[in-house]
Amino acid sequence: MTQQTILYNSKVSKVLKNINKVMIGKDEAATLSLVALLAEGHVLLEDVPGVGKTMLVRTIAKSLNCEFKRIQFTPDLLPSDVTGVSIYNPKELEFEFRGGPILGDIVLADEINRTSPKTQSSLLEAMEEMSVTVDGRTIDLKKPFFVMATQNPIEYEGTYPLPEAQLDRFILKLKMGYPSPDQELEMLNRTSKEHPIHRVDAVMNKEELIDVQHQVREVFMDNSVKQYIIELVTGTRSHAAVYLGVSPRGSIALMKAAKAYAFIHDRDYVIPDDIQYLAPFVLAHRIILNSEAKFEGITADKVVLDLLEKIAIPVRREFS
Repeated sequence: MTQQTILYNSKVSKVLKNINKVMIGKDEAATLSLVALLAEGHVLLEDVPGVGKTMLVRTIAKSLNCEFKRIQFTPDLLPSDVTGVSIYNPKELEFEFRGGPILGDIVLADEINRTSPKTQSSLLEAMEEMSVTVDGRTIDLKKPFFVMATQNPIEYEGTYPLPEAQLDRFILKLKMGYPSPDQELEMLNRTSKEHPIHRVDAVMNKEELIDVQHQVREVFMDNSVKQYIIELVTGTRSHAAVYLGVSPRGSIALMKAAKAYAFIHDRDYVIPDDIQYLAPFVLAHRIILNSEAKFEGITADKVVLDLLEKIAIPVRREFS
């Protein structure tokens, strides 16, 4: 590793420490959120209200000195409320574009499944193509651009299931869960006088973040590991419980996530263990089960774990 890479690894570790100052017992969610960010992907957080989803993304934004924008999704939200709108300026005798919150660096799409599919789809172009189109005009988004969407469990009233195309845009889907009693006691102690987020300082800047993202792309992945990804993804398409398997976008997402995960763990190469750990987070939400599997209580996570058990792991060796 170069000296610059070592320096950036140190800064990424400081970002994780910042998150752990604010979030208690959420090490996995913190690490995986950074995996998505460094892989230039987006995260879907599904959990009940009040477990710290908003605090997580705010802490990341503050640690990276990035512009933070929040979209509160409600049933009456319109696509233009997300992307922006052109307003006529009588002085200039022309329309002026006023950008919506999607033009931020780090965007929190809060309770995304409380709005209609039409408004949900307004995120599709931004998340995949790094641009938004308003009144026939296409506006490129600046880097970095990271969306962390939160959704309540679909059993909640007033929720709309996310379309398959929308789910496929998220590189990872995470759940945070409730803290343990000891963790909740520590949380009360930390927030009794002042919320810890007010004591978080920036440890990286946007330019450094973009440099790290470029370095992540250069992390080495052996062809045997790539073949392992392909076998896992292909397995979802022929599994007896699956109606629709993972698309090629899922293969690319798993490759990018594994490279970022390796970088965070001070490696410039990917090992099969990275794929095994990340596969449920990257692949499960892209799988559509058939009706028989749903009736039998089979979940997408179980399908991925089943494939991980059945498919041979590449021979462990140095992949650098």
